[in-house]
Amino acid sequence: FANHPFHVRKDMEMNELVDSIRESGVIVPLIVRTRPEGGYEIISGHRRCEACRELGIEKVPVRVQELTDDEATILMVNSNIQREHVLPSEKAFAYKMRMDALKHQGRVTSAQVGPKLSSEVLAEQVGESRNQIKRYIRLTYLISPILQMVDESRMAFNPAVEISYMTPEHQRWLQAEMELCEATPSLVQSRRLKEMSQSGTLTEHYLHTLLTEQKPAPTA
Repeated sequence: FANHPFHVRKDMEMNELVDSIRESGVIVPLIVRTRPEGGYEIISGHRRCEACRELGIEKVPVRVQELTDDEATILMVNSNIQREHVLPSEKAFAYKMRMDALKHQGRVTSAQVGPKLSSEVLAEQVGESRNQIKRYIRLTYLISPILQMVDESRMAFNPAVEISYMTPEHQRWLQAEMELCEATPSLVQSRRLKEMSQSGTLTEHYLHTLLTEQKPAPTA
């Protein structure tokens, strides 16, 4: 699936899936759609497919559905977003893809969506607030190394949202200073960096000073 935001990771969940398929086979068919150039595109079931490859299984049960790009995107996200372990970056790009699809569907078939905004529809469907969905989507504006820090819990979510408003060049400055100082900005510091980046007053020297300043001890 083009730009599939969910990764197939070799983790405990995947090991359990491999064991399950080894014992019982693929119980739930994969969902696919035909490709104009021939063959099929997997909409739902990437992990099951990978598990079968690992086991040397060459044929899997599938259900073929003829879907538009928007319908396929929404189904792909629906099938993966409820996993037990979903990385912040996976949620970010999944929500963005699904929001774009809902917006497009709303333009094409506004009667189906009604007066609701696409963000309201998405919020109801995934059980997150509109504000939280928008905050996740902001993560898609982070440069890859900083987004990876969020995935690895080396940077907190809320400061990362603020940093996403910085220009890519300023984010690269920040990433270099974070590596040099072995520190990440607090939420208050991140808001300051956002303001300075947007006003064009941020300098690399200031970044270094900010990351090396003493942070207040957390209150009990």
